[in-house]
Amino acid sequence: MGFDVYSWVAIPLLIFLARIADVTLGTLRFIFISRGYRWLAPAVGFFEVIIWLVAIREVLVNLRNFVCVLAYGLGFAAGNFIGLWLEEKLSIGMVLVRIWLKHNQNGLMNFLKDHEYGYTIVEGEGTREKSKILFTIIKRKNLELVLAAISQYAPSAFYTIESIRSAREGVYPLEEHSSFGKLFRKLRKSK
Repeated sequence: MGFDVYSWVAIPLLIFLARIADVTLGTLRFIFISRGYRWLAPAVGFFEVIIWLVAIREVLVNLRNFVCVLAYGLGFAAGNFIGLWLEEKLSIGMVLVRIWLKHNQNGLMNFLKDHEYGYTIVEGEGTREKSKILFTIIKRKNLELVLAAISQYAPSAFYTIESIRSAREGVYPLEEHSSFGKLFRKLRKSK
């Protein structure tokens, strides 16, 4: 009797890949729900559950095969990792960035103003000293740019980042990738 490639390699690999797919979709579905994408989340959930059914069926049929059970667990772990990585790459939604400033940080405020990010500053009083708290709501895809500006203009500032579901009536930069946006920005700056 030879080694059964189908039972010990093909089926576990199918379970592993199916589990990666369904858990990745589940992670994205949860993120879509939390960000208010009420039509996208159920569509993703539809495919997620179908893939899960295929994976769990194969595990149950091959329950005595420990490689199948191991593949199921490894696929779950890998799916979580890939789902979170994908969410980070997709940069969906908006975030609130709160920045506690010890001193007037005109460089940071000028950066935000030059890049057309709206912000609000309020006076604060901490345990040890007074501070200014700057609030800005930005698209998640712009977070790295804003964090780099904080590092450059206010390296000792304390900040927090919080996902927000929606925002209305804010000041947001025009999309750089649209030709219309670039033209409109040039016209506004020339006034």
